[in-house]
Formats: sequence, structure tokens, C-alpha cells
Amino acid sequence: MAGKNDGRPGIHERGGTRRTGLGMMLLFWALLIGLGSWWFQGFLEERANPNADLAESLDGGPLTLARNANGHFVATGRLNGEPVTMLLDTGATQVAVPAALAERLGLSSHGEASFSTANGRVLGHLTTLDEVRLGGLVARDVRGAIVSGLEDGVVLLGMSFLGRFELQMRGDTLTLRLPQEGRE
Repeated sequence: MAGKNDGRPGIHERGGTRRTGLGMMLLFWALLIGLGSWWFQGFLEERANPNADLAESLDGGPLTLARNANGHFVATGRLNGEPVTMLLDTGATQVAVPAALAERLGLSSHGEASFSTANGRVLGHLTTLDEVRLGGLVARDVRGAIVSGLEDGVVLLGMSFLGRFELQMRGDTLTLRLPQEGRE
């Protein structure tokens, strides 16, 4: 039997060591799972919006966007100063704003209108956006539409904004730039 003076740990000391070891192992796995989840979430966000960290330059220089994993051009921009996710949609006549976002931004309605979408006709309201910003490209007094049924927080960036810039698509990139004078 182990005694107090034979140099071997007693039963109480071994139990304490085991509890500490178990606690350290659980802490390790919790940290590993937490860090893995954090990394994977960032990976998924990067695939959904590879243009989330656009620099807001003041020069209005060319802006090159990468396609997301679904083949769309998605970027983070600003609508009346508010950061929003934008889906570039050359098939949309105007910038379409979800009703919940329009309410949060305090957008006013200039009348009701009917819009044709890929999902059929929908009713909405016309509005004017004070400022739309994508990277260093800025447009003011942009025609817009307040539409119910759009995914909250995702703005369809239509031709009322995009038509003010030159668009050039090559492979999986889309470059927007200010139009050059005298160029056709």
C-alpha cells in the first residue's frame, strides 16, 4: 500500500491530476472547434461575397469585382451611407431596395409602380437614393424601387446606377470605371 512517505502520489493527488488533464483536454477541443467554426464561417462568407472588403478610394478609379461561388457579382457598398450587400443586376432597370431596408433608411416613396421580375410581376414604390457608393465609384440622385419580397439586406444594383459607368467583363471579373470623354 502506498503511504505518505514512499514517494508515490496518494489517491487524492491522482484524482486532481486526472481532473486537471481532463479539463485541459476539454478546453483544447472547445478552442479547436471554436477556431475551426470561425475559420469556416469566414470561408463561406468569402465564397458568397468575395468583394466584401472593397476599399473606398476617393479617386473614382476603376473597380474590379470577382465573381462569387454562385457565379454572381456581389459586393459590399453603401446606400445613403449605410453599408449593404449589393448584387449587381444588369437586368434590373433601377436599384431595388428591400422594403425593410428602405424603412430603416427612411426612404420616401414617390408613388406606386409595378415591376417585372424573374418571379413575375410585383408591386413596389418608386424612390430616389441620395447616394449609392461601390468602392470609389459614387452616384447621386439615383432612381430606385422599394420592393417587398427581396432578401433583407441585399440590394439589387440595377442600371440606374450601373449605367453611369463603363462595364467590362473578362472571365470571372467585372471592371467598372468612369466613362471616358469622347469614347464610343
